[in-house]
Amino acid sequence: MISKKLQDKLALLPDQPGCYIMKDEDGNILYVGKAKVLKNRVRSYFHGAHDQKTTRLVSHIRDFEFIVTDSEKESLLLEINLIKKHHPPYNIMLMDDKSYPYIVMTDEDDFAVYTTRNVRNKKYEYFGPYPSAYSAQEMVKLINTLYPIRKCRHIPKQPCLYYHMHQCQAPCIHETDPAVNAKYRKEIRRFLKGDAGSILKDLNQKMQAASDQLLFEKAQDYHQMIQSVEHVMEKQIIDFKDRQSRDVFGYYEDKGYISFQGFFIRDGKLLERTLTVAPIYEDTMDAFVSFILQYYENNIVPKEILVPAGTPAEMLAAALNTYVHIPQRGEKKTLVDLVTKNAKTAHEQKFALAFRKQRELTHANSKLSEIFHKPIHTVEIFDNSHIAGAFNVSGLVVFTDGKPDKSKYRRYKLDGYRSDLDSMKEVIYRRYFRLLKEKKPMPDLLLVDGGAQQIMAAKEIKEMLDLDLTIAGLVKDDKHTTRALMNEQLNEVPLDKESDLFFLLTRMQDEVHRYAVSYHRQLRSKSMTKSILDTVSGIGPARKDALMKRFKSMKRMRQATETELAEVVPAETAHNLYVRLHENEQ
Repeated sequence: MISKKLQDKLALLPDQPGCYIMKDEDGNILYVGKAKVLKNRVRSYFHGAHDQKTTRLVSHIRDFEFIVTDSEKESLLLEINLIKKHHPPYNIMLMDDKSYPYIVMTDEDDFAVYTTRNVRNKKYEYFGPYPSAYSAQEMVKLINTLYPIRKCRHIPKQPCLYYHMHQCQAPCIHETDPAVNAKYRKEIRRFLKGDAGSILKDLNQKMQAASDQLLFEKAQDYHQMIQSVEHVMEKQIIDFKDRQSRDVFGYYEDKGYISFQGFFIRDGKLLERTLTVAPIYEDTMDAFVSFILQYYENNIVPKEILVPAGTPAEMLAAALNTYVHIPQRGEKKTLVDLVTKNAKTAHEQKFALAFRKQRELTHANSKLSEIFHKPIHTVEIFDNSHIAGAFNVSGLVVFTDGKPDKSKYRRYKLDGYRSDLDSMKEVIYRRYFRLLKEKKPMPDLLLVDGGAQQIMAAKEIKEMLDLDLTIAGLVKDDKHTTRALMNEQLNEVPLDKESDLFFLLTRMQDEVHRYAVSYHRQLRSKSMTKSILDTVSGIGPARKDALMKRFKSMKRMRQATETELAEVVPAETAHNLYVRLHENEQ
């Protein structure tokens, strides 16, 4: 039943394009949409039958607002801005303000080549996008190995290691030959556009020459470079002879989720493809259009975009200021069909895998509930970490229905060290005293890493605080592998090492160990920094932060020269720090 308030607002809707904003009873924004005619589109939500996903959205709508625009193009762009600003739960937020990496070649004479996600400098040349950051980094690494171009973003005052390895011309101290740099730029550009013929020819000649001179190690290095080039280039499949740049998009929807597939073709070569899967509550085509527009918020728009039938191509073309085409026949139509087929295949595979994982997880949780004769939804597990009693810490991880709930993870710095059992008692007391004080629910199960002694120690705190808490221990064998669960009555429940429950418990142990150890290392690192930097006259909090920001770690700080330290702090302070860092060296 539509409320009187909604009926009155529906009557005021104009016959114009614009955006509408759906809200719940608390005024929270649920969904942002666009419309060619606001009156028709918004009214359609409240009249007639809907599919399940739209019905779910409408059931929460208690109010709406609308913004009139001059054109459908403006409504498209406004919709994307509103989605980015408000993050409505029923809209698909696909890109999350992230862009794909590109490879950039700077415009200086002594140019550099590196990966970037910022494509705003129009003076630079960009190649990509690369949905796989690893692929982009692999290309850059190969280029920097093959060519002695500048490796650093900003030219330093003295040569670095690359110069001494003959992998850089050192423009910091030498004037380089512009003709040589132009030659390198031309060859790298051809390579990034998919033509590696000249590079492979040159490497083969160098390999043969080294072999003729019996320099077999050097010949082997050239052989490995050739293999690396061939490995990178074989990923680029030539699809078109016109050497144009175009993007191809398709989608597939099923089971309340939608999968988007994108092929990125640059200079006639298929660079990479990407897949995005998201739950869908809105109209399928609205979601598809939103996906494309969000993608180009942070990426370069090509000269041509290919989309499947039914896509509002003219509207997209106007919004993106490029050619958007729905091919009807030929190789372009074949490519769109292939993209859509890939979206369907990936969608089905993803759900098959997810179904199998969920089935295994459900079976493991059921077995855990069966063992303890009660529903087990929330499991908490602790792990302590220290070195000879120093930096004594504990980590708590929480699993809900077999999945880690990282928002509930907690870290504890413990008071000194007496024994592992005392550390466990302390952290259990602190955790559950606070839950009692804040009147928060207890977990269904507390797992302790150990057998009878650990369980008895945990029970001592349970009785002290009068907790309604189920406790169990993870008993290990001689090889330090979990072999059984032990309940509060100290009875063992053997675990089949091939069972779903065994793998779930192992994941829990690994996760809590990782979490506790990472906190322990963090404290040690901070302590190490403090013990050295805080003893040097002239270094306060601001200079300490500046040093760590520049050198990242104490190891790199020790490797720095006194001159490099003086770039961050005054010369006298840099000298004192250099002496302090190296005072124990022979």
